[in-house]
Amino acid sequence: MEDHGRETAAMREQERRDRQMDRWCHTIDDTPALENSDSDIGLCGWILVLFSILLTLLTLPLSIWMCIKIVKEYERAIIFRLGRILRGGAKGPGLFFILPCTDSFINVDMRTITFDIPPQEVLTKDSVTVSVDGVVYYRVQNATLAVANITNADAATRLLAQTTLRNVLGTKNLAEILSDREEIAHSMQSTLDDATDDWGIKVERVEIKDVKLPQQLQRAMAAEAEASREARAKVIAAEGEMNASRALKEASLVIAESPSALQLRYLQTLNTIAAEKNSTIIFPLPIDMMQAFLKH
Repeated sequence: MEDHGRETAAMREQERRDRQMDRWCHTIDDTPALENSDSDIGLCGWILVLFSILLTLLTLPLSIWMCIKIVKEYERAIIFRLGRILRGGAKGPGLFFILPCTDSFINVDMRTITFDIPPQEVLTKDSVTVSVDGVVYYRVQNATLAVANITNADAATRLLAQTTLRNVLGTKNLAEILSDREEIAHSMQSTLDDATDDWGIKVERVEIKDVKLPQQLQRAMAAEAEASREARAKVIAAEGEMNASRALKEASLVIAESPSALQLRYLQTLNTIAAEKNSTIIFPLPIDMMQAFLKH
């Protein structure tokens, strides 16, 4: 069974790698088409571009302030010329030039972005309603795809994270949700990463923050834990009583073999009582007198 499980896991991992490779190849094939799209702007487009260049030259040096743009180290600029992505893909960091009349650009932040998944009411596999929230870390890996393939990559990733959290937790029991958080987070990361490859987004990490149980379920679990602890305490007390009774039995057998031992134990008890400051008066009786009464 273990060998079969390992083979199944290996096959799933290989299939996942094949899907990622296919998507990567698809991305590589599509990106040059997006980056080279300015070569097909047509005759009218080239006329407008030439007119824009001429206008820029005539209005120098004032027009230079409209042509020079700067992007920061962690940003990339996607330039659109007459609605088409300019050849060369994302620009930056640093200086780049645009034509004021025909070009427009969009800045894309390449830093890792963190967002909280709002608490999601999830019905587990064993029909228990829990509220679970988490944290997702992702970054834009391909700025061109993030702009050209989706309207709002950030909002889409947030919504996808919420639905993925509900779908993954819906296949788990309550005990698995409470104990296997790392496995659940890894499964969510793999699912989100596969889904966002076409958007040029890389999901780096997913963490489960908190699992909130209903108040009635919390009281029931607390009562169950308390009953379990009480049961263990009673078992331990019973074992202690049994061990003490065995020790007392062995001690009584030793004292029965030597009558003087009982007298010594009696005197030791008197010494212990007399050591404390109290008003207790002790009248010791010889053991021989007690034995005489016991015989009659």
